[in-house]
Amino acid sequence: MFSIPGLKVISLTDAAAARIREIMAQSPDGDAPALGLRVGVKKGGCAGMEYTFEIARAVSKGDEVVTDKDATVVVDAKAVLFLLGTELDFKTDRFSSTFVFNNPNQVSACGCGESVEIKPQSESALAAP
Repeated sequence: MFSIPGLKVISLTDAAAARIREIMAQSPDGDAPALGLRVGVKKGGCAGMEYTFEIARAVSKGDEVVTDKDATVVVDAKAVLFLLGTELDFKTDRFSSTFVFNNPNQVSACGCGESVEIKPQSESALAAP
């Protein structure tokens, strides 16, 4: 885990926290209770990467657990350097509702909005004062 004073891997807007709390309240327990919303990134799409979401039922080694505004997000260990400093928002407009990543590491996005190009932070840059 990366613990940098004054910098969270991810922070939540009021709208995102409210939506995560709703999702957790509606999530059936199944084999294990829901711990929070797991976010990550994977290769895919025309810009190279896509954000991912799923219900977190366990925390793996290296995952970053962030609790903000009474909502919990588990950042997948492989995504921490890609999401460092990101604000997660939730927007609703006339035609859709969606989570929005305000990611300072995002270099570009495809025209359809389904994939992004992200430049990860380097571990050495994190250690610098």
